[in-house]
Amino acid sequence: MAEELTQETFYRAVTKIDSFKGNSKMSVWLCQIAKHLWFDEYNKRKKLKNIDDEEISLIALENTEETAIANTNKLDLFKKMQNLDNKTKEVMYLRLTGELSFKEIGTILNKTETWARVTFYRGKQKLKESGENEREKRM
Repeated sequence: MAEELTQETFYRAVTKIDSFKGNSKMSVWLCQIAKHLWFDEYNKRKKLKNIDDEEISLIALENTEETAIANTNKLDLFKKMQNLDNKTKEVMYLRLTGELSFKEIGTILNKTETWARVTFYRGKQKLKESGENEREKRM
């Protein structure tokens, strides 16, 4: 949510730059935009909490089905990842399950951010190729 609010803050700042009067620092103006966006998001979430029980159970049912499908896809992905070399597999796990940035992954593995990014990209390519090869075998 923080990333989305930050992105929306800067988007609004760029689109409304002509309304900036210069009476304060730019950072104060950006913080004001972010604050208003946060309050809007808070109020939206507050309203969502007031959904009645029937709607919640329907949403939970849909989410359960979606989660089951997503978990099946994840299971297939992690099975395919077992065929990768250890370093690539480690980078993939850190990125996908740990949701770490490439910089953080590089730091953990005593490598550069670029190395982590390239290793992840190459791993993705290998997984795509193995998926394509499986489809060709089925035909």
